[in-house]
Amino acid sequence: MFLSIFDIFKIGVGPSSSHTMGPMLASARFLDALRERWARAPDAPAPLRIEAVLRGSLAFTGKGHATDRAVVLGLLGLRPDTLDPDEAVRREAALRANAWIDVAGLPRIRFDAETGIVFDYGPPLPGHANGMILRAFDAEGAPYFTETYYSIGGGFVLTAEELSGGDIKAVDASVLRPYPFGSAAEMLVMGAASRRSIAAMKRANETVGRGDAELDAGLDRIWAVMDACIDRGLATEGTLPGGLNVRRRARRIHQALLSERGSNSVQPHVANDWLSVYAMAINEENAGGGRVVTAPTNGAAGVVPAVIRYYRDHCIGANHAGVRDFLLTAAAIGGLIKTNASISGAEVGCQGEVGSAAAMAAAGFCAALGGTNEQVENAAEIALEHHLGLTCDPIRGLVQVPCIERNGLGAIKAVAAASLALRGDGSHIMPLDNCIEAMKQTGRDMSVRYKETSTGGLAVNLPEC
Repeated sequence: MFLSIFDIFKIGVGPSSSHTMGPMLASARFLDALRERWARAPDAPAPLRIEAVLRGSLAFTGKGHATDRAVVLGLLGLRPDTLDPDEAVRREAALRANAWIDVAGLPRIRFDAETGIVFDYGPPLPGHANGMILRAFDAEGAPYFTETYYSIGGGFVLTAEELSGGDIKAVDASVLRPYPFGSAAEMLVMGAASRRSIAAMKRANETVGRGDAELDAGLDRIWAVMDACIDRGLATEGTLPGGLNVRRRARRIHQALLSERGSNSVQPHVANDWLSVYAMAINEENAGGGRVVTAPTNGAAGVVPAVIRYYRDHCIGANHAGVRDFLLTAAAIGGLIKTNASISGAEVGCQGEVGSAAAMAAAGFCAALGGTNEQVENAAEIALEHHLGLTCDPIRGLVQVPCIERNGLGAIKAVAAASLALRGDGSHIMPLDNCIEAMKQTGRDMSVRYKETSTGGLAVNLPEC
């Protein structure tokens, strides 16, 4: 299975890749399926009403993750990567006012955003913790078309049929790649045989069907969106939506850090504060519904960009080529984790989100600093190993507490892991592949209460004020 860097790093909107972006894409896909079905038989009974049923984690934490709004926007034909926030607000308000969907290629369809979205708190659907059923009915109330979708993390969406067939629909599997590694062990063997870095092998795989210039433009766009998100977060104050009354802190911390530059009183560990503030800036933007990049998810979107920003602005010898190699290496590691385990908090807990992001960031940082392939693999393993067992227990289903600070700590761990790996020769006891398998097994054994349902952990231990 080959996952492109542009599948691991997707430009979208907050607060969640699996609970916001996924349902939006699923709803848009359902609209496309209806349009195709209607075009084939325009004289048959028409689809005149739509209903969406959210199951599992999408039901339990859907309100906090704006899943209901995502369904609305998707049924209006809007998609995360091209979303215009002003247009989204206008069209959502119009639908909520008149309860009709008017889109090209379909008859007018009734959809009441208040009653047409059902939060079903029963057992999850069999395929995945993030499941949803979309149904269309004709004028007589008879079923016209039904489809089940699963949001499997990182903005990936599969129908029930696709999931059963293991079809992630990322990149055409029939296209041959020069370095088709499906495990870290294979990656190291291919690197040794070809005398290429992980970034170089990933680049060679990505440029099948596209040139280096196109790939570099895509990499630069990903980093530009990440970088801009950090800047927005560092410049914005206020209280985040959702009712927890969480105040944004990134701007205030950043201002304090700037004022301390050149001072004799700055402590050596201030580097941790810079890493934290960059990560928190992104995750405050994500919590506010801003424009972010999945890395590999929205809930963990701050880790990789924070470490890249730290590399660029604080490390000796940093350059733009290093940023590109960072992203390519990080995507290679993220693809291995996604393929062989999971990046979904609803499936394996936050070890699959912030843990995976820390492994990706550690690998990318190690590569950018000149680490060997063996050191890069070691860095990823160290970072992932020390996130094993991490639960996903967002308070009130909001990607705020503990998620914002957790990204800061993930960035710090990533840098520490890379630094530790660079002090060695790449040899170590626990291979990355085995650590990924341990994460998968841990997630399988973890109680569902600790997997993005807000029914356990910190989510149920908040004191009443």
